[in-house]
Amino acid sequence: MSQITNTILMIRPVQFRMNEETAVNNYFQESLDIKNAEINKKAQDEFDAFAEKLRAVGVNVIVEDDKLELDTPDSIFPNNWVSFHKNGDVALYPMFAENRRRERREDIIARLESEGFKINNIVDYTSAEDEALYLEGTGSLLIDRVNEKVYCALSDRADENLVIEFCEDFELFPVIFTANQTVDGERKAIYHTNVMMCLAENFSVICLDTIDDKKERKNVLDHLRKDGKEVIAISEAQMHQFAGNMLQVQGKDAKYLVMSKAAHDSLNADQISKIEAHCQILSSDLTTIETCGGGSARCMMAEVFLPQA
Repeated sequence: MSQITNTILMIRPVQFRMNEETAVNNYFQESLDIKNAEINKKAQDEFDAFAEKLRAVGVNVIVEDDKLELDTPDSIFPNNWVSFHKNGDVALYPMFAENRRRERREDIIARLESEGFKINNIVDYTSAEDEALYLEGTGSLLIDRVNEKVYCALSDRADENLVIEFCEDFELFPVIFTANQTVDGERKAIYHTNVMMCLAENFSVICLDTIDDKKERKNVLDHLRKDGKEVIAISEAQMHQFAGNMLQVQGKDAKYLVMSKAAHDSLNADQISKIEAHCQILSSDLTTIETCGGGSARCMMAEVFLPQA
């Protein structure tokens, strides 16, 4: 079982903008004082440059275009609605924002089959939306595939019972906690685990300061250390530059920790050297996507672990 993959699904935006439906609890989103058409064009340029950088180091990037008629401003973040597993399972997730539910597309799953991947089973959690319960894919769930665990920070978009149900279905052990950020002087739940924590093969980049409960923080650290992962701590300020929103991938000849330019620029020399002791860093400018979308490099990549047909 491998923790990382060389195949990534990415969705190229056609109507990217600040999603008014997600802004209510994604405190990373900000509005830009430019027209939506211009925002979308900038996001497309950032997307194309990013996908090209991944391909240049030998990552297999499968790009599918968003559909204009769906009006899905956050389609650029596919990891929230789908995950692809080694046993041939595909999981579909219940989404908090109604306009994000339209991102779930059967033709995208069919595209992976046409690319030579084998799909055995669809595990569908989307009926939870009827009860206003949500679990937003690998935004909420950080899966340690080797040690068979899931790290999850609970929020409006990560329901505890759904986390446990997912772990039972995929035979994983849940490591559940709460992570907060300061918003207007108040501590509020961080919307996705993957903005405060990244799980790589031999290390974890994590904003421990967000886990206010000392017992929960100790539990997370104990699990990471017991599994032999080096803990690379980042500050809350660095997290706001998306330094937690990273993904390790397998290139042709090397492994890479993929992140945005903002995340890379926020790291200090010591943090960079700790990461580079494990793998190379690949970063790309995602300023528009981060500002309006409130998500970054990791959110843009849905990992494909499916077996080859």
